[in-house]
Amino acid sequence: MKTVCIWSLLCLLIIPVSCKAENNSRSELAFQSENSHQIYTSKTDPDTKNIQVALLLDTSNSMDGLIDQAKAQLWEIVNELSYAKCGHYKIKLQIALYEYGNDRLPSKEGYIRQVLPFSEDLDEISKELFALTTNGGNEYCGKVINTSINQLDWKKNNDHLKLIFIAGNEPFTQGPVNYKDAATDAMEKDITINTIFCGNYKQGIETNWKDGAALTQGEYSAIDHNKETIHIVTPYDDIILELNRKLNNTYIYYGNEGSKKISLQAEQDSNARSYSPANAVSRTVSKSSGFYKNKSWDLVDAAEDKDFELEKVAKEELPKELKNKSNTELKQYITQKSNERKEVQEKIQKLNKKRITYIKNNSKKDASNLEAALMKAIKTQGEKKSFSWKE
Repeated sequence: MKTVCIWSLLCLLIIPVSCKAENNSRSELAFQSENSHQIYTSKTDPDTKNIQVALLLDTSNSMDGLIDQAKAQLWEIVNELSYAKCGHYKIKLQIALYEYGNDRLPSKEGYIRQVLPFSEDLDEISKELFALTTNGGNEYCGKVINTSINQLDWKKNNDHLKLIFIAGNEPFTQGPVNYKDAATDAMEKDITINTIFCGNYKQGIETNWKDGAALTQGEYSAIDHNKETIHIVTPYDDIILELNRKLNNTYIYYGNEGSKKISLQAEQDSNARSYSPANAVSRTVSKSSGFYKNKSWDLVDAAEDKDFELEKVAKEELPKELKNKSNTELKQYITQKSNERKEVQEKIQKLNKKRITYIKNNSKKDASNLEAALMKAIKTQGEKKSFSWKE
C-alpha cells in the first residue's frame, strides 16, 4: 500500500553515539529560575560529538513540493541519523532552519528568515517546518549561506560534523553575496556546503549549484521536488502506534511552559498522522531514540541529570494530580514512569528492526528525493569525521 509520508525527512538527524572527545569543553547543567520558571541549559559534553545541520529551504512559489518532501521525510531522516556510531561517545543532533526567496520576507534582509537557530527540540523543529508556506520571490543563495554561517552557533572544534544543505531551483549566482565568498567563509569554520537543485541535473550544473558544493568538497544532488513521497505500510505499524500512546503517558510536565510543550508533542503527533499513519510510525520511532529528549519540560528526562534538583521545581507548575505529593512520592512516581518509558522504547526499537527489514524487502530505494540527498551527503562527510552507519 502506498501512502504519502511527510515525516520521513527529519527522522534521520539525531542520536546518542560515540566519537572522539572535544578539547576545552565541559559538561554542565545549569539550573536557572526566571519568574519561577525552571529552565535548563546544557553545555557541550566532552564525550559528545555534534551533528550540526543547517537546512536552507527555498520557499518561493515553485517550491511547494520541496517543502512537502521535507515534512514527509523529516522523521525518517532523524531515524537514519540515530543509527550513527562514532567510537564510544554520544552523538547529539542540532538542526537549524532558514527559509529564503519568499516575497513575504523583508527585502532589506535579502528575503531571508532564520526560522529556528540550532535546536535539539524535535517537536519545535517539526512545528516550524509545518508552518512554512511558499510565495514568489528572489532567491539569493550566497546571501542565505553567508547569513547562516554568521548567525548560527557553530562548534569551533573541527571534530564535529558541520553541514549546510541549501535547496532551490534558481541560479546560484543571484543576490548581493558571491557564493564563492560564502564558501570561503564556510571553509574557515570547517563547514561543508551541500547543494540540492530542484530540477534537471544538468541544469543545476549549468546554474552553478554543483560548483557551489564543490568549493567546500560538499555533495551536489538534483531531485524531483514534486515527486510524491511513498511510505511502505508494514505489519508492525499498528502495534507501534499503540505503543506511542503508552509512551506519551510517561511524560510528566513541569514549569511555566510544561503544559504547552506536552500539547505541542500531541500536535506534532497529529501533524505526522495528517500525512499518513505510516508517517506517524516514523515519528514514534524517533521518539524512542536518544535524540528525543525534553529535559526542559519533562521530569523523567530532567531527572536523568545528576545536577537536577527536584526540590526547586515549583509545585504549582506540576500537573494537578501531582501538586500535593511529597518530594519522596514524586521521586517514586518519576522512577515508575522512567521504567515504563524504557520498556516501551525498547519494544518500539525491536519492532522497528523488523519494520526496517520489511521495508527493505518490499521497496526500491529512491535516490531522487530530499531524504536520499541529505543522507548520502551526511554519511559521506560523516565518515571523514569517524562517524559510521555500519551495522
